[in-house]
Amino acid sequence: MADFGGEDLEGFRAEARSWVEANFPTALKGRGAMMLQEAGPGADPDYRVWAKAVGERGWGTPTWPKAYGGGGLSAGQARALQQEMSKVGAWNPIAGMGVMMFGPTLLEYGTEEQKQRHIPPIATGEIRWCQGFSEPGAGSDLASLQTKCEDKGDHYLVNGQKVWTSGGQYADWCFCLVRTDTTKKHEGISFLLIDMRTPGVETRPIKLISGVSPFCETFFTDVKVPKENLVGPLGGGWTIAKRLLQHERNSLSGGGGTAGRHLFGPPVTQLAKTYVGVDEKGRIADGDLRARIVAHDMEQRAFQLTAMRSMLEARSNQGPSAATSIMKNAGSKIGQDKAELTLEIMGNQGLGWEGEGFKPEELSAVRIWLGGKATTIYGGSAEIQNNIISKRILNLPDHLNHGSN
Repeated sequence: MADFGGEDLEGFRAEARSWVEANFPTALKGRGAMMLQEAGPGADPDYRVWAKAVGERGWGTPTWPKAYGGGGLSAGQARALQQEMSKVGAWNPIAGMGVMMFGPTLLEYGTEEQKQRHIPPIATGEIRWCQGFSEPGAGSDLASLQTKCEDKGDHYLVNGQKVWTSGGQYADWCFCLVRTDTTKKHEGISFLLIDMRTPGVETRPIKLISGVSPFCETFFTDVKVPKENLVGPLGGGWTIAKRLLQHERNSLSGGGGTAGRHLFGPPVTQLAKTYVGVDEKGRIADGDLRARIVAHDMEQRAFQLTAMRSMLEARSNQGPSAATSIMKNAGSKIGQDKAELTLEIMGNQGLGWEGEGFKPEELSAVRIWLGGKATTIYGGSAEIQNNIISKRILNLPDHLNHGSN
C-alpha cells in the first residue's frame, strides 16, 4: 500500500484490527451511528459501551493531539484505523458538531485554558455541542445576524433567536455568533460559547419530513455568559466563523472522515443482487440498472480518493481550503444519488414507513432518502457554494458588480 508518511503502518494496522475486534459490540454491526441516535444520543447500551471504549482510546478524534484527549495518530494511521473498522462493520461513534467543526476551530483559535476545558470532553464524547449561527432573518446572508450580546461588566447578556440548531435539544453547549457592535456588519460579530443549561435558553425541535427532529429553534432571553467564554477577540467572530465553516464543509464532503462514511455507506451492488437478482453470469439482472450502479460506484470511488488527497493537503497546508465547497457539493449529490438508487432497487420494500412486512434497513432507507434532501442545504446551500467556487476558486467577476457589462 502507499506510504504517505514514510512510516510502516502494518504494525499499527494489526494493533488496530485486534483492538476493534475485541471492543466493537457485534450487535451494532450494520447499524450506523446516525440511525442509533434517532431515539436520542446514547440510548442504545451497546452504543454507549462502544463510544466509551473509542473515546478512552482517543480514537474518536484520531489525529487530535494526545494532550487534549485525541489519538495523536498520523493521517496514515487514522486512515488505517478507519479501514480496519470498516472491515468488521464498525464505525466511529464519536461524532457531532464538536468533532466536525468546533474542536478543530478551537484548537486554532482558543486559549490554552479553553482548549484544556473543552477539547477533552469532545474527544471522549462526553459533551455535545450545537451551532448557533443561522437566524430567521440571517440565513444565506449570515453576517446580518441580530442576536444581541451586551457587555455588562463582569459578564455578557445575550438576547435573540437562532434556527436550524442541529441537535440543540440534546446539546450541552453552543458555539454561537452574536452581535457585539451594531454599527459594523462583519466586524461587529463575536464568537461566544454558551452553556445550554443556562437560565433563559430554550429549544423547540422542528420535525422534518424524514420523521425525526434533528433541528431546533433556539431562543436566548437575558442569558448571562461569563466573559471567559469569548473565543478570539471581541468583533473577531466572523473570521473564526469562516474557518469553522470550512471545517464543516470538509466533514460533510467526507474529507473529514466522519460524515462522509455515514453518507455513503456500503456499495449498492450486493443490495441490487439481493433484490433484483442476477443473470446467468452472476451479474445484476437489469442491464440498465447495472450500468447506472457502475457509474455511481466510479463517481463515489473517485470522490473518496479526491477527499483523501484533499485531507492530506489540508494537513500540510494548515487546514481545509475553499476547495471544500467543491467537495461539499459533489459529496451531497453522490449521497442523494445513492439514496435514489437504493429505493429503486428495493422497489415497494423501499417505500415503507412503519408496520409489518418491512425490514429495519428498508424502513431506514426511506428515511435516509428523505433526510438526505437537506444535504444540499445545510452547511451552506449548493447555490452559496457555487458562489464561493466562482469568486474564491475560479476568480470570476461578481455578477452583482458587473451586471451592465
